[in-house]
Amino acid sequence: MADCEFQPLLFGGDINVYSVARAFHEAYGIRTIAYGIFPAFPCYESGIIDYRVCPDNENEDTFRRNINTVAKEFPEKKIIVLGCGDNYIQMAAHSRGHVPENVILPYIDGELLDTLINKEEFYKLCDQYGVDHPATFIYDKSMGHNFELPWGPPYIAKPAESVTYWATGDKTLAKVYICQSWEELLESLDHVYAAGYRNHMILQEFIPGDDSYMRVLTSYSDHNGRVTTMCLGHVLLEEHSPHGIGNHAVILTECDEELEQKIKGFLEAIHYVGFSNFDIKYDRRDGKFKAFEINCRQGRSNYYVTGAGHNIAKLLVGDLIEGKELPFQMAKNRSLWRMIPKVVAFKFTPKKYHWEMRSLIRAGADHHAVDYSGDPSIKHRLRLWKNHVGNYVRFNKYCKKPEDDG
Repeated sequence: MADCEFQPLLFGGDINVYSVARAFHEAYGIRTIAYGIFPAFPCYESGIIDYRVCPDNENEDTFRRNINTVAKEFPEKKIIVLGCGDNYIQMAAHSRGHVPENVILPYIDGELLDTLINKEEFYKLCDQYGVDHPATFIYDKSMGHNFELPWGPPYIAKPAESVTYWATGDKTLAKVYICQSWEELLESLDHVYAAGYRNHMILQEFIPGDDSYMRVLTSYSDHNGRVTTMCLGHVLLEEHSPHGIGNHAVILTECDEELEQKIKGFLEAIHYVGFSNFDIKYDRRDGKFKAFEINCRQGRSNYYVTGAGHNIAKLLVGDLIEGKELPFQMAKNRSLWRMIPKVVAFKFTPKKYHWEMRSLIRAGADHHAVDYSGDPSIKHRLRLWKNHVGNYVRFNKYCKKPEDDG
């Protein structure tokens, strides 16, 4: 392991974790420690991660105990703790004063975080600071079927608060419900509350346009609340399987200074610190970019930022370990990020982007999230091949060819 004065410690087991660990490994040659609930791909048996299976990982006492364990293993190092899911960042934000002095928790205070991860409260802040968002209705279980919406189908329904939503443990719940009729919307709401969820649901107008109207914006705000780096991704394709719907599959980096400056102003006004990640959709009806939500962490697709030349590990270390005052920068490099095989990416993305995709691939500016040549694990390579096959099958089952393909 590289001789660094810090040790990254991640919580989770998905491609978010792997992508962050890869960034640390690329920048510093360091092997990341990660705690996850299951021995699952892509982190389990990876050569760049010391992956520790902990079935009780989402329990707050266990979470803090795992942090303490690593802090004692490396008493001479700073432990940089990053959560890769809303539940973990919520526990991290509320763990100040409960962890050893050599532990760094790069998050806002728990009260502000609880506000932002609740979509109902987030939209109130958007209205306050001039950030556009879709037309929204807050649904309470007590309304039953006795309510009306000022727009027609399709309807979007999603939980206002995702931590308790997923804590129900019901595997049939969807991340987002896209309902084609009023009857389907009512059935979806009934299903959610029957599963044990108790908070509000967010009902929204559907913004027309396929996946290529989506954007993802990742920002890093230093410990003083100053935005230092922003990277905008143009989403070309998302997952369409029931449990993975909305997860990014293909991204082209781009830059929109007006949008990024607006979000920068929002983040600095609320004194945000750490990584933030916005899901946004372009509304062709009025020419506005509309925010769906903020993730108070690096997103699942965070390697698109590193691939564009802004290694996210370096942002953390420069700010929190080296004490640098990093200059503000918007990513301008064009690059391609994907989590699926090339053949699948070209089959399900609009043809008008194919020329640039091929150009970036030829130029070496193409990055698969977990296909990392620096990972020495043979088992990881075998699991990666299995993942490629799974994505090929899943996208052919759930995804349709884009509109411009006829």
